[in-house]
Amino acid sequence: MSYKKFDSHDLVFIQSVINDNDRILYAEDINEEYSHDELSGTESYPDVVVKVSSAEEVSKIIEYANIHHIPVTPRGAGTGLVGSSVAIEHGIMLDTSLMNRFLELDEDNLTVTVEPGVLLMELSAYVEAKGLFYPPDPGEKSATIGGNISTNAGGMRAVKYGVTRDYVRGLEVVLPNGSIVEFGGKIVKNSSGYAMKDLIVGSEGTLGIITKAILKLLPLPKKNISLLVPFPTLEQAIRTVPLIVKSKAIPTAVEFMEREVIIDSEQYLGTKFPDNQADAYLLLRFDGNSAEEIEKSYDSVAQICLEQGAVDVLISDTDERNESIWKARGAFLEAIKGSTTYMDEVDIVVPRNRVNDMVEYTHALQKEIGVRIKSFGHAGDGNLHAYILKDDLSDEVWEERMSLSMEKLYAKGRELQGQVSGEHGIGFAKKSYLKESIDPEVIGIMSGIKKAFDPNNILNPHKVFQT
Repeated sequence: MSYKKFDSHDLVFIQSVINDNDRILYAEDINEEYSHDELSGTESYPDVVVKVSSAEEVSKIIEYANIHHIPVTPRGAGTGLVGSSVAIEHGIMLDTSLMNRFLELDEDNLTVTVEPGVLLMELSAYVEAKGLFYPPDPGEKSATIGGNISTNAGGMRAVKYGVTRDYVRGLEVVLPNGSIVEFGGKIVKNSSGYAMKDLIVGSEGTLGIITKAILKLLPLPKKNISLLVPFPTLEQAIRTVPLIVKSKAIPTAVEFMEREVIIDSEQYLGTKFPDNQADAYLLLRFDGNSAEEIEKSYDSVAQICLEQGAVDVLISDTDERNESIWKARGAFLEAIKGSTTYMDEVDIVVPRNRVNDMVEYTHALQKEIGVRIKSFGHAGDGNLHAYILKDDLSDEVWEERMSLSMEKLYAKGRELQGQVSGEHGIGFAKKSYLKESIDPEVIGIMSGIKKAFDPNNILNPHKVFQT
């Protein structure tokens, strides 16, 4: 599809909407950070970056862009990993980071209403100060809520609490024609027509621009305890996970990690991990309203781990100990990035009882292809993060081995009845793998939905499945 090249006449219109030139970046004034996201390797500059501050501003700009066939790319904090917020066709980039207001805390209905630029860590602090709890817990705490919704982010607490979609009650969305509409609301149940809200969640900015979100909250658990469980081998650790999942205990999180990734994290943070006696670990968290309640849950899980060969079960029952462990876990991505020259990532999700097969396959693939692959992930929900490292490989060899690794990992994921992405989305970088993993009929349905929302295809083109 051909698009209009953004020019000085279009800039004049933008300036008529945004009465603050500091919120408009044009041509050489556009910072390099707006040309890419956190990891994907996809790079393309927008013609103009507009730091919008209201739904009305978004509406006017989108309506103009739709009339003139100018592509529009929404962007939050730019922490994505698959190129979702990269302006492939240039045009207008809408930076929503200034839309960062808390609009309402409704303690009667247990909801909070926020703008899309609110950061995850800000939201957590805000509601926890009121004794409330927003469960979705992606590793990147500086991501925006709009970005989390756009990718249906999951995180470490998904085992017990679910993912972002489970906590989105309502959305205000600007459609590609400029209309401002509301999907959902504060209601708990809704059987009124198609689930339009749920189409927006996970759509990566291809159907509409989120300008407000009503989020479900829970009462804040009064206590949480973590178990750090060292195992002699990764195989023993991973094969224990299905047994934990099948037990009656429901951990808040079940993470797996290897010693070499822990060492990277130690070097990155400059602090020692609480334990160094094993090659592989399971990290589990339990929460509840009392230590006694939690102990009933974790006692049986600790016994399962010991029966499967765990070296020990280390109980972390203070905030200080918990923080040191989970801070190390939260630093894994940045630590791995710092250990190599470049990397690419696979975000495969498989049925929980097959995560051990996926992890073992990933380990064996390193020797087969001749490339380092470091992995960690959410063992409790089958979501594996595998990072393929370039190190000192030449560009030509890297491209060959990285592409082969990707093809084999995604093929194995399909064999295990998995999917391409558990929580990072598809964006621009993973489109070809999505098309290989789902029925062409489904791609056709997605195309029809996109056309119904955005017949001129101005909104985030070339993302998810679009050519």
